[in-house]
Amino acid sequence: MIEPVETPVFDTVTILGAGLIGSSIARACQVSEAAKTVRIYDANTDVRARAGKINLGDVCETVEQACDGADLVILCTPVGMIETAAKAAAPYLKRGAILSDVGSVKASALKDMQDAAPENVHVIAGHPIAGTEHSGPDAGFAQLFSGRWCILTPLEGQNEAYNENVSKLSKFWEAFGSTVELMTAKRHDLVLAITSHLPHLIAYNICVTAEDMEQVTEGEVVKFSAGGFRDFTRIAASDPTMWRDVFLNNKEAVLETLGRFSEDLAALQRAIRWSDGDQLFDLFTRARSIRKSIIEAGQDTAAPNFGRRNLEDDSPAE
Repeated sequence: MIEPVETPVFDTVTILGAGLIGSSIARACQVSEAAKTVRIYDANTDVRARAGKINLGDVCETVEQACDGADLVILCTPVGMIETAAKAAAPYLKRGAILSDVGSVKASALKDMQDAAPENVHVIAGHPIAGTEHSGPDAGFAQLFSGRWCILTPLEGQNEAYNENVSKLSKFWEAFGSTVELMTAKRHDLVLAITSHLPHLIAYNICVTAEDMEQVTEGEVVKFSAGGFRDFTRIAASDPTMWRDVFLNNKEAVLETLGRFSEDLAALQRAIRWSDGDQLFDLFTRARSIRKSIIEAGQDTAAPNFGRRNLEDDSPAE
């Protein structure tokens, strides 16, 4: 559970994008008191109205109103919209402010924010490894980040003021119950390609494969879905726009892991064709061991209060 901090980490935090992640940050700020003031802006007027109705924070009608004087501005948009959002916010960022994000691709996000931000603004890219297949301002809840990882990919070789802001941003996420890890953007994108992006790609593809099989009707796929297929369809329920942007912006790492996966899948296919039971048993044993390690590390947790599993999903502002 989140406990209020003794002293707010930031005076004013601005959230651009009131989707699942943005609204959850707003809720977590309210519970943890990590920020004195939370401002919300979303390009969608209906979302802004809804954010005000459910009391996510001070809802602003313009980007300027939202960003002016803010200590921390977090871009909670799809990866493909980070450049646009960063350019919109840049003219109104105060000297020494932090510009961050929550996208699941870091190299492209870091470049987009660096290119847009004034030199006196500290760009610190971030990615909370948390989410659900749901989206929109009503999907957010304060405990989403509790017990989860948050990866920050700060720039290297920066001055003392920048490094102090990295520490402040780490404390901000820690106030939500997250464990913060620092790594390079390139390393992040490779890690997430295998732990998140490739599984989602497989999930989308297996659903389409099932639909395309002429000898299996769509009704039968739905009617006789076993546990494994249900899990895949749950993952594939994530927002298509967001995942399109993820794959287009992390193509090199995804293609690298997809190539390795394809090689391993071909070996598995040969083992089945040639009835190589020993190879199949060894592979399944290795996979089972990895699954046990994930459980032992506490990474198989249910989303608090909602009874739904945490998928890595930086849902867009709708």
